[in-house]
Amino acid sequence: MRILLIEDDLRVADFIIKGLSENNHVVDHQADGKEGLFFATTESYDVMVVDRMLPGIEGLTIIRTIRASDINTPVIILSAMADVEQRVEGLQCGADDYLVKPFAFSELLARIEILGKRNNSSETRQETRLQLADLKIDLLSHKVSRDHQDINLLATEYRLLEYLMRHAGQIVTRIMLFEHVWDYNFDPQTNVIDVHMSRLRKKVDKPFAKALIHTVRGAGYVIKNT
Repeated sequence: MRILLIEDDLRVADFIIKGLSENNHVVDHQADGKEGLFFATTESYDVMVVDRMLPGIEGLTIIRTIRASDINTPVIILSAMADVEQRVEGLQCGADDYLVKPFAFSELLARIEILGKRNNSSETRQETRLQLADLKIDLLSHKVSRDHQDINLLATEYRLLEYLMRHAGQIVTRIMLFEHVWDYNFDPQTNVIDVHMSRLRKKVDKPFAKALIHTVRGAGYVIKNT
């Protein structure tokens, strides 16, 4: 699973990251509330683990903000604030679970994996298609069509389009594509993205009247219906 950890205590964060990595999970860590909120609203995660007391923006505000943005990723609050009223407040603001510090890593791991499995199972049942304008992706068959015409994509082109579609309307940077489409940190000077994007555009945009994939100069790419 891919997990976002927003925790300003570096000792605790290192402990969690080490344990989750040893259990084959990928962790993005942010120690600042503002940065944590940015990642929570621009990236896709299976579970988020959020401390309450954070610099920049406190944890409950982060949770309220992502819930107001219709982001339903499971959230576990990890906090030394242990009063019943404080735990209830955390759950009422949109968290799915609340674990009090100090904690046993085995318990945190179990809670993360339970929430992650529940979330992935729900997404599998509910989301089987992505659509933007007349462009459609069937997530089960991996078939792509536009204006009722089938589009044959290579495996990398399909992953690239799916990632863009999952972030429709958002600017997707080259680094984001390297990390989430290729799962590898390429040399940022390489033109591998440009080559694949050019091929994708020829198939998805060129035969049709309206372009959906756009270059944002100096930033990356965005797929949108404008």
